[in-house]
Amino acid sequence: MLKAICKTCGKERKSFTSRPTCECGGILVPVIDFRYKEGAYSSNYPYLDEVIDLGEVVTPLVGSGQMKFKLDYFQPTFSYKDRGSKTLVSSLLQNLPKGSEINEDSSGNAGASISAYGRSAGYDVNIFVPASTKPGKISQIGAYGAKVHMVTGSRKDVAEAAANHSGFYASHVLNPEFRDGMRQLSYEIFQQLNHQVPERVLVPVSAGSLLLGMVSGFEHLMDSGEVSKVPEIVGVQTEAVCPVCAKVNNFAYDKNNPNTSVADALVSREPVLIDLMADSLAKYGRCVTVSENEIMSARSDLAALGHYVEYSSATVFAACRKYNFKGENVLVLTGNGLKTP
Repeated sequence: MLKAICKTCGKERKSFTSRPTCECGGILVPVIDFRYKEGAYSSNYPYLDEVIDLGEVVTPLVGSGQMKFKLDYFQPTFSYKDRGSKTLVSSLLQNLPKGSEINEDSSGNAGASISAYGRSAGYDVNIFVPASTKPGKISQIGAYGAKVHMVTGSRKDVAEAAANHSGFYASHVLNPEFRDGMRQLSYEIFQQLNHQVPERVLVPVSAGSLLLGMVSGFEHLMDSGEVSKVPEIVGVQTEAVCPVCAKVNNFAYDKNNPNTSVADALVSREPVLIDLMADSLAKYGRCVTVSENEIMSARSDLAALGHYVEYSSATVFAACRKYNFKGENVLVLTGNGLKTP
């Protein structure tokens, strides 16, 4: 079992339960207390006895000069979320009998990913989605064999429906194993840059699993003596929905605003991991926002370069151009454009 410490009470998790939080209700934070090892996946995930494999690859890092694209949508379900699902579902095999129910709330990509990995592992999967979820994403979730539950209401209502359903709450936000799976992204960037880290990494920010897991990976490399620093981390949000940037940059944000965005994967208005995200960005980088027009223009221009991505992924390209970041920038492109054509 992954070692994890409660952010609220400081206690270490001692046993597996059906709820992915501390007994006090606090957020569980992964503790990586072993040295980085290059080689097999399991070398850096020693708590996994069995690892689910759906054919994941080291995703391409392309481009030259000041801007490089990490094509993290080269995954079995076409989004970076597979990194977290692989680790979370693999960890469940040690604790949860096959045939058990696992439940997830998702606006699309995480639901498809948990559906694919969960069904492959032999679990009955329930995915709870907002009623406004795009039909294409619902179709993908159902294609893997999960039961899709449409929930009318807020994103919080969707999460509560999943949490209160019978079975294990396989939340991609709350389960520390899901966030921990994102460490692998940092290792790949390090290896692909000849065992160095770039000046800067730009990532879309919403619920926080990608940002926090990636930071943990770079910290692990630094603590293991592989690199001397963590690269600057730039979290990118939309102007329409930007609670993390508001907290980091100290400006007013109304969580009840009716704004929506073409970047439909980045609409977490009250992210439960907001304090952890803000702390990481304040320590290692910054949080910036981009407009709807900037996102749409960036998506079109990326497609012209041969990279067809979701609007949510295009935010990092929009930000890199808008703020004219100098030095070597790695932009993490998180989702395939066919998900939101």
